[in-house]
This record gives sequence, C-alpha cells and structure tokens, in this order.
Amino acid sequence: MEPRRKVAGEIAQIIGGQLQGQLQGQLADQVKRRYAAWNDPRAKLDRRYRRSSRVLTFWLIVLALLTAVGTLAVLGVIAPGIGVGAALGFAGTSVLAVRTNIRMRGIDAQRRELQAAPVREPLPARSSGARQPMERLEEAEDTLRELLRQLDSAALTSVPTDSVEQARTTGAEASAAIRAVSRQLQAVERARDTAPPLDRAPLVEGVRRLRAQLDEGVDGYCGLVAAAGRVLAESTASNPRQVLGDATDHLAGLASALRELSR
Repeated sequence: MEPRRKVAGEIAQIIGGQLQGQLQGQLADQVKRRYAAWNDPRAKLDRRYRRSSRVLTFWLIVLALLTAVGTLAVLGVIAPGIGVGAALGFAGTSVLAVRTNIRMRGIDAQRRELQAAPVREPLPARSSGARQPMERLEEAEDTLRELLRQLDSAALTSVPTDSVEQARTTGAEASAAIRAVSRQLQAVERARDTAPPLDRAPLVEGVRRLRAQLDEGVDGYCGLVAAAGRVLAESTASNPRQVLGDATDHLAGLASALRELSR
C-alpha cells in the first residue's frame, strides 16, 4: 500500500502544482487588467472630475451658509462685525468656487477629447491564442483609420464620402465582433486549463475552432485595409466606389457571421 500512496501523493502534488500555476497566471492577468483600467486616462480624468465636483459642492454649501449669516446681519439679528466677516468669507469662497468650476470645465473638455478617440481593450495574455490575432487587428485598425482619413480629404474628390463612411462604420462593427470572439476564446482557454484532463478534449477543439474564426475575422479586416490602400494608391481611378464597396460588403457579411457564431 505504501508505494501506491506514494505515487498517489506525487500525482496530487503534480496536479496541485499545475493548478496553482494556472491560478497564478489567471490572477496575474486579472491584476494586469485592473491596473490598466485604473491607469486608463479616462479613468484618471473621471476621478479628477469627481474630486473637483465634491470640492465645488463644499464651496457652494459654504457660500449658502455665509449668505444666511450675512442676511441675519443685515436684519440685525446678529452683530454687524459677524456680517462683515461673512461678506469677506463670501468673496474669498466665491473665488475658490469659480476656480474649481473652471478646473472642472477643463477636465470635462479633456474627457470629451478622449471620448472621441478609439477605446481599446487590453491585449490578451501572451500565453493566449488570441494575442497574435489581436495584435494584428490593432495594427490594421491604425492603418485603416489613417487611410480613411486621407480618402475623406477634400483633395481626393474621386472617392465618395458615403463609401468612406460606410467603410469606417463597417470596420468598427467588424472590430467589435472580432473582439467578442477573442473574449470567447480566452474564456474557453481558461476553462480548458482548469478542467480535468479527461474533460479537456471538447474544450481543446473549441479553442481551435474559435482561433480559426478569429484568424478569419482579422484576415477579412485586413482585406478592407488592403482595398482602402489600393483606392488611395489609385485615387484617380474611374470607379473607386466599387473597389472599396466590395471589400466593405465582404467584411460586413463576415462580421455578421461572427456575431451569429458568438451567440
């Protein structure tokens, strides 16, 4: 019985070590995501705006109290000296309130500027099969954004504005669908890593299938980028609408298929 117990103990230690390593990896990913969310410029501005809002509320309450004291002094209920002090305090507090309000407006303007910029999710962990496709997607997004900006310029009158806008909208929809598949892939990977060995086969197949869908989606997005690049390179072509429209329609169909599969 002793050899059997020894072998069983060794197996338990191996499995326990593997599970501990997997849990530590997942915990590290969660810590990284939370750290990235905390340091996100939007989150920082939101915190500054909330702090300024609380400070402004405090100054407004002080102003209300000083106004009440000044009113009582005018009515003769309290000593005139207290009223003079309240008036001086009111003037100083008003300056502080105005400065806080100006600071809040500046922060709000910065928030609006950031809202206009694209919001990106943190990249998947390096050990995830979704990492490499999502890196490709981010690079393709930057390239498409610049291409469409140039195609939408007044100097390129041969490219219809509605075609450029349709390509931009379809690209955003496709990016959202691709990221949904990426999140699914990462979730299934975590399930695969924590499942008992005998239950991993269907999860391994699920990971393989989702990775194939992710690659297909990114390839389709890159196809739109290539089409926009061809249109920009031949901006004086006779029919740029067809070149850009065909790629846009193809990507729209692919994004629709990805959304259906993700459900």
